[in-house]
Amino acid sequence: MKIIRMGDQPSKPGPDTYFTGTVRMEIEFSTEAPARVGGVTVTFEPGARTNWHTHPLGQTVIVTTGVGWARIEGEERVEIRPGDIVWFPPGVRHWHGATDTTAMTHIAIAESIDGSRVDWEEPVSDADYLAP
Repeated sequence: MKIIRMGDQPSKPGPDTYFTGTVRMEIEFSTEAPARVGGVTVTFEPGARTNWHTHPLGQTVIVTTGVGWARIEGEERVEIRPGDIVWFPPGVRHWHGATDTTAMTHIAIAESIDGSRVDWEEPVSDADYLAP
């Protein structure tokens, strides 16, 4: 058994290359082969969000606090709240983050294939972020 306790890892800012706005990452985890799952707890301040991205094996997001938005390219933005579990299928371009007025924290979980869990793309424009 392995336990990663809150506070054992220092919080770190979400890199500007992957996020817009103020983002804090905590409790990163990964499993050892042959398992391939990993994840991180991410807090987005109001207005903060991920870049557009995809996951080779999909991604599960579990909202723990606050209110956020998520969007799959070509679909309407949806509101996500604590307790919501969001599944993004493999290879589907999407983003997620806080609303423009409320912070949001989620646990993001994805599996690796060939050492990769995520393929990052360009930032989400303000127009795409605020579009309903």
